[in-house]
Amino acid sequence: MQNTCKNCNEPVNSNYCPNCGQPVKLKKIDKYYIIQEFGDFFFANKGMVYTVKNVFIRPGDSVKRFITEDRYRFVKPITFLFLVTLIYALAVHLFNINTDYMINVDFGEDITISPVVKWLMENPRYIITIMALFIAFWLKIFFRKAGYNFFEIFILMCFVTGISTLIDTIGAIIHKGTNWQLMQIAIFINLIYVIWAIGQFFGKKKVASYVKAFLSYTLGTLSLGILIAIITIITLLK
Repeated sequence: MQNTCKNCNEPVNSNYCPNCGQPVKLKKIDKYYIIQEFGDFFFANKGMVYTVKNVFIRPGDSVKRFITEDRYRFVKPITFLFLVTLIYALAVHLFNINTDYMINVDFGEDITISPVVKWLMENPRYIITIMALFIAFWLKIFFRKAGYNFFEIFILMCFVTGISTLIDTIGAIIHKGTNWQLMQIAIFINLIYVIWAIGQFFGKKKVASYVKAFLSYTLGTLSLGILIAIITIITLLK
């Protein structure tokens, strides 16, 4: 007996619509469906493991492949950054991790400061995520002849910042569980990884690529710091 696809109204003679791929009969939603949804969201269909492995080992080639060839197997970059930031936040909460190793600012009672700035200072991983925008801006200036627009460079920074966040997460968990002093090491590894990944993307055989990557990272950090300082001063003057 011929069925009609409920999604596109095409005639269907099998278990799946030949036009849109919609199943003729949907599975019942139960606990196994919910478990599968969580697995698909974090790992399976979205390619989380594939993305982490490739962007960590060969970031330049992987991001180039995502931009120009293959956008199916990789987690979408903004989704990837959101997921790993969520993983980091959950790790900090579950393991009661102290994030003062990243930015240690003491807000005294006599200091009036913007709630937004205070929140950013108390949640330094989000500062680093925002900093990706500033680094992308400077990368566009330094690599203006490379042929990539700002949005493509921002995609690079989403992937790179995501891996950097995972490095922080792993380092923080190990530090909490073993009391090994790993956080400063993790910060250093992050710096090396970010510069290496950016340099590899723009020209892995050119020393100038890594120098420009370092300058962009430094200027991006300074630019964000200046912006936060300006917002703080404006708040104090009110």
